[in-house]
Amino acid sequence: MRPRVTLALAIVAILLGGGMLVPAAYARLADDGGSGGGTESVAAPPPTAPAPPTLAPAPVSVPFDGAYFSWALMDRATGEISGAKNLTTTNSTESMIKAWIAADYLRELGDKPLSTARKRQISAAIRDSNDDAAQSLWNAAGRGDVLTRLISVCKLTDTKPDRRARWAYTQMSPRDAVRMGDCIADGTAAGPTWTPYLLDEMSKVQGTTAAKDQQLKQGGGRWGIIDGLPEQVTAQGPVSIKNGWTMLWADLQWHLNCLAVTDKWSLAVMMRYPKDHGLDYGAQVCASVTRQLVTPQPGAALKVPQPLVKP
Repeated sequence: MRPRVTLALAIVAILLGGGMLVPAAYARLADDGGSGGGTESVAAPPPTAPAPPTLAPAPVSVPFDGAYFSWALMDRATGEISGAKNLTTTNSTESMIKAWIAADYLRELGDKPLSTARKRQISAAIRDSNDDAAQSLWNAAGRGDVLTRLISVCKLTDTKPDRRARWAYTQMSPRDAVRMGDCIADGTAAGPTWTPYLLDEMSKVQGTTAAKDQQLKQGGGRWGIIDGLPEQVTAQGPVSIKNGWTMLWADLQWHLNCLAVTDKWSLAVMMRYPKDHGLDYGAQVCASVTRQLVTPQPGAALKVPQPLVKP
């Protein structure tokens, strides 16, 4: 009997001892942090860097005073186009189409060398919006054929050439304008040899809306969309632009268009409004539309994850 009693007592002792070990071990684990408070802090994951700001579809509200206003935005990664409800309606392109005139000449040139004289004309037509330079390129490339190729090469659907083959009077919609911008930026318009050169020229457009920068056959065109982009966007890479603007005596209206393209998006804003409003008015409308499309909006609060506390 005694060995059995001894064995039973040993088993009980082991069980009791094990039961005492569990709370002791738990207590030691709880005290490992050195706080003695019995609360375990779990480190928060490092905050994820926010995506860089860009332009994206968003509601746009402009108290516009004029006969016509529209805009379109293309996401160049997806090809998706958003914008105003009337984004398929048209306006005369004015000098905005000079970007295509230069691109078409360069594509037709192919791998041949660009003469010094033509290079000066392209630079003048783009940077200074010089009419005579653009006209010379237009004539050299076949006049009306330039627009026939524009519609075909860039797959435009709303664009209509002027019946008298005047480039400034080409009718184009914002939807087609962003397609043209994308066509220029992706290399289709000017070809692989000349696209980097053309986009660089478009990034160097110069001159303001001030009267001193506006002349009879050329004018300062660095305004509009570029003014609505925050530094966080412009710092990501060059913004290539080409605006078009004329106060036409035929209807006493400013015909004004803004076009800008980057590696991410293509944006066009187009309008007609009364002569007395001046050039600045249209430039400010283009900038306003752009600011409203910036995502995330500048100054938006960044939500940083808070440390988790486990009771």
